[in-house]
Amino acid sequence: MNFFENFLVQFLVIAPALIISVTIHEFMHGYVSDKLGDPTPRNAGRLTLNPIKHLDPVGTIMIFIVRFGWGKPMPINPNYYKNPRMGMMYSALAGPLSNFVVAIIVGYYVRITGLEPTTIINTSIIYIAIISVFLGVFNLIPIPPLDGSKVLAAFLPKSLLKTYNSLESYGILIIFLGFYFLGAGRLLVPLASSVSKLLGVPYL
Repeated sequence: MNFFENFLVQFLVIAPALIISVTIHEFMHGYVSDKLGDPTPRNAGRLTLNPIKHLDPVGTIMIFIVRFGWGKPMPINPNYYKNPRMGMMYSALAGPLSNFVVAIIVGYYVRITGLEPTTIINTSIIYIAIISVFLGVFNLIPIPPLDGSKVLAAFLPKSLLKTYNSLESYGILIIFLGFYFLGAGRLLVPLASSVSKLLGVPYL
């Protein structure tokens, strides 16, 4: 199989799974924020499961090039929440938790049907669970702007909050350097593997 054929197969396998995982992740951020009284996601047209509204073209392409990418951040205004810090935590947790729920459902389907990665469609279904686990675990890393930082921020002393949030400007750079030059990515795989076993997700 030449490079083009290999890339095409990877795209056909990974792209549908990635689209589903990212779309549900971002939608749930907006859904919970909306339920907490924030009209911003609805006004921005983001309370939809239409993938076009949630996928970032550059971020999606980068997944296939460097195995690192991103979706469009969900616009959220915590000033509408009764408790902004806790509201941000709930909205942030909604994304990763939705990924874990998807992984559990797909993992259960794979187990009861005995689905094997023998075709592109079967493999893509399995990858929905795998990518959902990775997306959920990755986003719980407490580095701004990842979801885990919103969870940690809910419990930090106010004296540290401004300094911590200021890291968001450099967050993507910190994550990229950590994963590709400091070997942080090697920690993500065993962690995701452990989570997948707890959730009953095969092939990880």
